[in-house]
Amino acid sequence: MPVLCSTCTEKRAVLKRPKTGHSICKECFFWAFEEEVHQTIVAANLFKAGETVGIAASGGKDSTVLAHVMKLLNERYSYGLEMMLLSVDEGITGYRDDSLETVKRNQQQYELPLKIVSYEELYGWTMDAIVKQVGLKNNCTFCGVFRRQALDRGAIMLKVDKICTGHNADDIAETVLMNVLRGDIARLRRCTAISTSSEGDGVVPRCKPLKYAYEKEIVMYAYFKKLDYFSTECIYSPNAYRGHARTFLKDLESIRPSTIIDIIHSGENLSIRDGVKMPVQGTCSKCGYISSQTLCKSCVLLEGLNRGLPKLGIGKHHRLHDKIIANQPLTEKEERKLKVVDI
Repeated sequence: MPVLCSTCTEKRAVLKRPKTGHSICKECFFWAFEEEVHQTIVAANLFKAGETVGIAASGGKDSTVLAHVMKLLNERYSYGLEMMLLSVDEGITGYRDDSLETVKRNQQQYELPLKIVSYEELYGWTMDAIVKQVGLKNNCTFCGVFRRQALDRGAIMLKVDKICTGHNADDIAETVLMNVLRGDIARLRRCTAISTSSEGDGVVPRCKPLKYAYEKEIVMYAYFKKLDYFSTECIYSPNAYRGHARTFLKDLESIRPSTIIDIIHSGENLSIRDGVKMPVQGTCSKCGYISSQTLCKSCVLLEGLNRGLPKLGIGKHHRLHDKIIANQPLTEKEERKLKVVDI
């Protein structure tokens, strides 16, 4: 006997929602998913009528579903937003060049303007070239830092009021776990925020409309809606630290499905003991980007690449920043230590 949809009680259920465990038909699932994203947007007051919003588009399932749902909700509920797609080309042959073709098709499908900024254009380096110098162990550190700044630079070029990213519930729960394991209190305190205010010149506020959407449901939505997205994993990501947190999270989720939301709520309700010293946000003395150090992470990583010292931005080398600012030569011992790369 077929199982009926628990929402409309008329149509045959075609899936069981990972988030709630309810058996549901396609149409009711679409409506529930879209309405939950809408409620997230309304409850957090993410947008104001008349704003221009840049949607970070990678061509993957999250950003494709985000673009589709944002366009749909903007029309359904008259948000009054002007939207455009913003992509970053990291310069990864066989991965990003293919995914950008998907983004270009999305541009035509959703009739939204598209801007693509590249690492090579902004930094003079591609990720392929960076990996050749730094190896496969720490390459995700470079990519993550550069991509964040590249999105801000692209957003400034487009003159958008906010950047909308496709971070989902799984992503945020993974980040909470990573920050706990690293003992990074500063990031742990802010990683569950659904939006960021403008933190200074050159930084555009960001928001996460899919914050409470499970990754499995995003995949189901994209599949049943027959959305055009790119599903290949980055060729440099298997060694990423996040992958270990993801595996651990999936194991926990298989035992307790509410684990993802529970971890997010734990991060949201985190309180820091009085007297704990927290980093003070300032600006980079070299590029003016937001930083809690004299030099921002991007400038330190870039300086290391340009000097042939790939480990300069990896680990605790803050004592060398003054030398970099003063353009002073490093000792032979310092250079030798910073040139050692674990392939």
